[in-house]
Amino acid sequence: MHGLVLGVLGPLRTGGSLRHAGRFSPEAVAAELAGGATMLFGVPTMYHALAEAAEADASVAASLAGARVLVSGSAPLAVREHYRIEAATGQGIVERYGLTETLMNCAVHVDGERQPGSVGPPLPGVDLRLVGDDGATIDARDDETIGEVSVRGPNLFLGYLDRPDATASVMQDGWFRTGDLATRGPDGWVRIVGRRATDLIKTGGYKVGAGEVEAALLEHAAVAEAAVTGAPDDRLGERIVAWVVLRSAAAATPSELEDHVAALLAPHKRPREVRFLKALPRNEMGKVRKSELRSPN
Repeated sequence: MHGLVLGVLGPLRTGGSLRHAGRFSPEAVAAELAGGATMLFGVPTMYHALAEAAEADASVAASLAGARVLVSGSAPLAVREHYRIEAATGQGIVERYGLTETLMNCAVHVDGERQPGSVGPPLPGVDLRLVGDDGATIDARDDETIGEVSVRGPNLFLGYLDRPDATASVMQDGWFRTGDLATRGPDGWVRIVGRRATDLIKTGGYKVGAGEVEAALLEHAAVAEAAVTGAPDDRLGERIVAWVVLRSAAAATPSELEDHVAALLAPHKRPREVRFLKALPRNEMGKVRKSELRSPN
């Protein structure tokens, strides 16, 4: 979900102007919005920092409140951050879903309904389906059954330059397999739960998306950041491992966080192991480097 790339392409196509704040900081963003910028395209780690700043600094909150629209992309935004930004600024964040290969797939209208945790319905002209491990379409709309997102439509790219093998590996009968995992609700809205390569955990015969467990952990008042991975387990196949950064001066025990998740989600989605860190390893875009998170077998 290359949100910042797509945030650049849209204004360029319509003749809009772009402002680059340089190195991200809440103060730099607030200054641009106060100085005439009207839209903010950010990633979840940015909105986490903006929520912290807006709660502590009325000038940051005022700048965000004056924006025409706040957009989050690149990865799912925790529901908690939606509510924190809205409480501090009155602004509801718009999440939408796209890739460089597809441009936009799902979105809500700027004046439309927000559902925190959802990227909205497929756009007109975009066909979207969820597929299982066997490639069969998943028809369930229970906001629970996880499948890989496949899309087709006029928004698709023509292929990777001079790489027909790579193109063939992601195309199936005209459908582009994104590698992203999602569920669909009864209203057709899509909720992204992670990447197939890093976020699908098969535990005890169930498929669990790391993103939904991470979102549940973030609902705990003591948790500042969370990442979830799978680890080999002789009994379960994989066990769910939570990597947690606590808020300053906050305290929580592993069993407390495990029970917290079990109270919000199905029991099989509870972490079997909780490990505390001072910080999560992240790349330049703020995405967690899950390959650097390792748990003893």
